[in-house]
Amino acid sequence: MPALVCGVDSAVPPGYVFAGDSSLPAVVSPPAPTTTNLPTAAAAATAAAGDHTSQSRWSPALSAALYKIDGWGAPYFSVNTSGNISVRPHGAETLPHQEIDLLKIVKKVSDPKSVGGLGLQLPLIVRLPDVLKNRLESLQSAFDYAIQSQGYEAHYQGVYPVKCNQDRFVVEDIVRFGTPFRFGLEAGSKPELLLAMSCLCKGSPDALLVCNGFKDAEYISLALFARKLSLNTVIVLEQEEEIDLVIDLSTKLSVKPVIGVRAKLRTKHSGHFGSTSGEKGKFGLTTTQILRVVGKLKQAGMLDCLQLLHFHIGSQIPSTTLLADGVGEASQIYCELTRLGARMQVVDIGGGLGIDYDGSKSAESDVSVAYSLEEYAAAVVRTVAGVCDRKSVKHPVICSESGRAIVSHHSVLIFEAMSVSVPSAPAMNTFLMQCFFDRFKDDARAAYLNLATADARGDYDTCWFYADKLKERCLEDFKEGTICIEQLAAVDGFCELVSELIGAPDPVRTYHVNLSVFTSIPDFWGIGQLFPIVPIHRLDQRPGVRGVLSDLTCDSDGKIEKFIGGESSLPLHELEGCGGSGGDGGRYLLGMFLGGAYEEALGGVHNLFGGPSVVQVLQSDGPHSFAVTRAMPGPTCADVLRVMQHEPELMFETLKHRALEYTGQNNHDNGDGINEDGHGIASTIARSFHNMPYLFSLSCSLTAINNSGFYYCNEDDYNAAVIESGAGEDEQWSYCCA
Repeated sequence: MPALVCGVDSAVPPGYVFAGDSSLPAVVSPPAPTTTNLPTAAAAATAAAGDHTSQSRWSPALSAALYKIDGWGAPYFSVNTSGNISVRPHGAETLPHQEIDLLKIVKKVSDPKSVGGLGLQLPLIVRLPDVLKNRLESLQSAFDYAIQSQGYEAHYQGVYPVKCNQDRFVVEDIVRFGTPFRFGLEAGSKPELLLAMSCLCKGSPDALLVCNGFKDAEYISLALFARKLSLNTVIVLEQEEEIDLVIDLSTKLSVKPVIGVRAKLRTKHSGHFGSTSGEKGKFGLTTTQILRVVGKLKQAGMLDCLQLLHFHIGSQIPSTTLLADGVGEASQIYCELTRLGARMQVVDIGGGLGIDYDGSKSAESDVSVAYSLEEYAAAVVRTVAGVCDRKSVKHPVICSESGRAIVSHHSVLIFEAMSVSVPSAPAMNTFLMQCFFDRFKDDARAAYLNLATADARGDYDTCWFYADKLKERCLEDFKEGTICIEQLAAVDGFCELVSELIGAPDPVRTYHVNLSVFTSIPDFWGIGQLFPIVPIHRLDQRPGVRGVLSDLTCDSDGKIEKFIGGESSLPLHELEGCGGSGGDGGRYLLGMFLGGAYEEALGGVHNLFGGPSVVQVLQSDGPHSFAVTRAMPGPTCADVLRVMQHEPELMFETLKHRALEYTGQNNHDNGDGINEDGHGIASTIARSFHNMPYLFSLSCSLTAINNSGFYYCNEDDYNAAVIESGAGEDEQWSYCCA
């Protein structure tokens, strides 16, 4: 204990008796809240806040309720009997032996190759194509059932808007899984159109290729060439002037286009995601503009080319009531276009099919929806049929551009908590208390005496007030130089003791996670979008503390302190050392779920943190119920430097030259087995260029470092997987050593 500059015979306020290390007498704590008749999740939360030392009354089911996993996770995620998150790859149809333990995937992926792993570094995205396939089938099944049960006289065929996640393997899987359903793609830019054209060459010939977004002559020419390639392409007009380009270019290229118009509906989605809806929305044509487009097409003899009506009232449509309003208005426009002579075939209801991020099934939240897939489809079919029947118009093909609802569930982001900041202050005892009290100024002494009086009468709110006053006055004294740093720390210790004695809740801790919010969860930073974040293991143990998450970036916004359910902190477990229980090597692993849409497409390179490693996992009949069919390390430091126009090879040559110039070429061992000659330093620098920007876990074996391998397994025989390594360490910039 440091010596304090003050006497030890100071007076002690009445009612306080110092004994050993306890400083203050015991205080009667406020009565504990009752748990009678609490909802399941609330009961779990209350239990979690109770006895932290005993695990006998805790269970995986209580963790599932606490984190609301059965709400947002059904039917794809649950907690197994080992206390780990399980993936149910086929949704409700998943058999018990087909469930996949997420922790086992992480272990397989991150273990070094020497013990049978892949040696990839976290953070990690786990893609689950089986879930993607199930989402497509569920959406199609919901519309098929609604069409059959309501006697609808046309069919449904959807398109996937590639902007949600343009990853090659995601788009290719959607085309492959969607071929039996004539499932197509939607593009909103020239590069998206190029990738959609390429992918649909392997899809159904009837699949729609919907061309949205602002268009120039090159974009329209590409779309017309797509029709020449026998792709079922529709050019949707977003601006009135685009019709002049379409008429002119289609004439020059001798291509008869299929044209759609995007209607700017009056129906408005009032939530966060409804900013593109209503009369002042960013996209689409007003009724006046639509009529002018019809006039131009009629004058050009091309009115029969107008075959599709498109609209979009915003993502995350909260209720089927709002949905039916928008669909009803659009269906009226569709019928009017038919009356005007257009050869209408398709009504494209756009996106908006929401998902329940927080499990609340609420229509009042931007992160939830109050309907199921089946209810959504039924509302659309019923509304379109009702309007068309009243107008005696043939039922159109129904198309939707559901991206969020298709890809969100299939991707899980896994990251590690590396350390935790716990509020710490020196333990108080008689000596410390007397030392710092003797040097108090009058204001601080008065605050202390008032605090003592409030404590004696059990007035805990007043205790808090005067404890804050005491800290405030002592901070002022410290700034003036009248008390020393040891005394200031002692005040913190005293106030922490007061907090414990009056039964205040434990302070929220900050868990430092190996992640960049800006790269991997940009919607949280940009628009406040909430995603479920849950420990993927140790869910058979009571979470004893609450915490917020702080990322690696040098930015105060790189912090997650808002969670589903309106919580400002997350129930978490204490960090353990290496060799912890549960086969996790002492690591504490968290998962962010339902982030398969937009997050990868929007992520930046703040602080030059690149994207995570990525693996694709299929359900198999092997001993662990899964096979890793594709794996790729995340971008290296060199990769992200190139993104910002730097040249890593030239940077390395500069540093190598500097190392040889200032440290020489003679070998020198510093005693730790580290070679400090110029070549040794250059080799170390070269390795840093080839490693990911993220931190290496202290629990990870060093043999996993510098792995740039690409693991691939034939999906037709993925139980016989083989590792195909990429460039090894010896091949990476081998010229770095003489």
